[in-house]
Parts: sequence; C-alpha cells; structure tokens
Amino acid sequence: MNMIEKILAKASGKKQVVPGDIVIAKIDLMVMHDLSSSLVSRVFRDELGGGTIADPSRIVFVFDHNISPATQEAAESLVEVRRFATQHGIRKVFDCGSGSLHHVILEQGLWAPGQIIIGCDSHSTVYGALGLFSTGVGNNSMVGLGFGHSRAWFRVPQTIKVLLHGVLGKGVSPRDVAQHLVGFMGEDGAVYKALEFTGPFIDALSIEDRMLFPLMSIDLGAKTGFINPDEKVTAYARAHSSFKKFDLFQNDPNVAYESEVEIDVSKIGPQVACPPTIGNVKRVEDVAGIPINIAEVGGSTGGRLEDMRVLGKWLKGRKVHEGVRMQVVPATRGIFLEALREGLIETFVLAGANVFPPGAGSNQAVNMGAMGEGEAMISTQARNFPGRNGHPMARLYLASAATVASSALTGQITDPRQAS
Repeated sequence: MNMIEKILAKASGKKQVVPGDIVIAKIDLMVMHDLSSSLVSRVFRDELGGGTIADPSRIVFVFDHNISPATQEAAESLVEVRRFATQHGIRKVFDCGSGSLHHVILEQGLWAPGQIIIGCDSHSTVYGALGLFSTGVGNNSMVGLGFGHSRAWFRVPQTIKVLLHGVLGKGVSPRDVAQHLVGFMGEDGAVYKALEFTGPFIDALSIEDRMLFPLMSIDLGAKTGFINPDEKVTAYARAHSSFKKFDLFQNDPNVAYESEVEIDVSKIGPQVACPPTIGNVKRVEDVAGIPINIAEVGGSTGGRLEDMRVLGKWLKGRKVHEGVRMQVVPATRGIFLEALREGLIETFVLAGANVFPPGAGSNQAVNMGAMGEGEAMISTQARNFPGRNGHPMARLYLASAATVASSALTGQITDPRQAS
C-alpha cells in the first residue's frame, strides 16, 4: 500500500485497502473558511434540523474572506457563524485578520502526519505534503457524516506517479513547475485520482515549496495529492505540529501506479495561467507585454513568507509602475510579523504598494481587489475564471511572485528573467 492507502485503512478499521474500495473513515479535522462555514451551518440547521455535533473539537472555522465586512449582510453572516460556534461548542474559531484558512491551520499546528483532514475548500489537498490524507468535500457531506459522526466516506483512488527531476533555471520557481503541470496534464487529467509527487526535484524542495504540488492537485481533477514523507516531514512536524505523537505512514516498496508522468523541470520557464481557466497555461514570453492594472502577491496561495521575500527583493529601492495598483496580503499574522521584522513591509509601502491584513486577499473579491470591466490583474492567487474577482469581462492572470513583482514594476506582464 502507499501512504494514503495506509492512512485510509487505519482510519476505517481495515488491515488493507485497494483502489476502488469504499471506506468510511474517522476524520481528525474539518476545516472551513467564513463563506463555507456559513453555508454548512445553514445546512446543519435547515436541512438536518440541528442536533448535536459529534466532536466539536475536530472543527475549525477561519474567517479569511470577509475580514472587514463591507455590507450589513456580510456582517450578519459572520455573526451567525459566531453564534453557531458558541451554541455547539466549537472553540477553534480564528476570527477576521488571522489569515488564510490553510495557512492558519499550518501555523497553529492543528495537524499531524497520519491524519485525515477534510474541508469545504477545494485546496484542502495542500496537507498531502505533510504525510496526511486531505481532500475537499461538499457541504452536505461535511454536515451529515462530518458534523454528525466525525466521519467521511471515500472511494480509494488509483494513484498516478509524477516524477520530477532537473534543476530550475534563472527566474523560475516551484510555482512555475506546479502551474506547468496543470497545463501539461490538463484540468481533467487526473479525475478522482491520487497524485504522488516524487523525484530528486521534490526531494530537494523545502516543505513550504513542496506544498504547492498537492495544493494544485485539485486543478487536475484529482481527489488528493501527496508526497511520500521523509525526514524533512518528520523534522517539520516535530517543529510545527501541536501533536507530540503521530504516525508516519510511508509507501511500501514497489507500490503499483495506474500511470506515470515524468518531467524535466530544467526545461520549464516562468509560466502564466491565462483567462479563462487555471489550465490555460502559457510561457511568460508568449503573453509578455499585456498591460495590467493590478498586481497582487498574497492571499490563499501566494502569501507565504518566501513570496514576501521575493517581492521585497524586486521592490527594494524601486517604485511600482504608476498605472498599477499593487496589493500585498500576508497569509497569516505570523508571516505579517516576520515580514515586519525583516523590513519588508516598509519596502512595500515605500514602493507604493498597499499592504492588507492577513487573509485570502482578492479571492472572490469579497473585500478587496474587485476589477471593473476590461481591467487585468496578475496575481499569485489560485483561481482565474470569469467573474471570480469582479466583472466577468475582467481578466485574471496567475503567476509566481517573481513574475508578479516584475510585472508590477513595468505595468505589463513581464518575464522576470529579462527584468532582473
């Protein structure tokens, strides 16, 4: 068995599982942001008639979209979720300004290898870099089995092996490789599969950069993504998880794969996911020169400390192009504080950027970053379909922090290899 099969077997009380088996597994953590927690609480109340939550200690709410409600309706939605949490004994509620959902879970240490984490957010697959099985589920599944029984059902997925080797070139980041994979394999390239990311390239990455690959598994249609845990995962868990004891499940030798994909990352340059979907990935040189109105580093997938540092190097002693609104959104309070200590926040402000509180950034344009008709944004966000961040005729391009930063300085999509 591979890592996720072992986790699903243990959580469902079985000695062994194989692809295609249906299991009902015990869930360790259920995570929701403010938008999904509002929907789920209503389903619990209106469709199930309320009742008792089996184990409220396994539920986490993080308010990361409506961090400063702009309307009465938005404010009342948060009030209702807070009341719901109080009524049902849900104590793990991280209110406005705490940060982006999954980054908060990671920073607070609410995870451990060997666990199962589910969320109503599609990027719940991110934890697969930490020796966990994690995935997204629907609102009704979260309520019926999750809230009611601390369980969820899964069909054990077939696994596709993604072997990555080679060394990145100048101006290229792991984010570029992850985006290339989505374009290369296609948005339906792994429907309800598990993607195992492996090879010398993955081995050499930091844990933070490894997370970019399970994170984007959902963009290929996959049920989950994972990396066979090694000593880096063990060290990271001991340093950051609040659990002192955990199970580190690893692949058995010679595990079977449905198929294999091999990619030499040294042949990949900076990538840009172009409208209207995340899978419309092009080389940066093919879209260079497109004017932009907004540049954003931060939010749900791009507010890591490393992204802040990359942006700081680009903006140090420079000014953002006069036609660009630059948005910076640290992913958590901890990242914000460290960026402050390192002088990065001052660098951003002096360069003309707007620094926002920790959260999901312009994602879904709930609080910030909404675009008007015809405007264009380049961002480290994770989604770019029409209307996602404002007017349906606005355009959203997705790229690495380096590509976003270089574009912010020139006012148009720019190849960081040419601008550095």
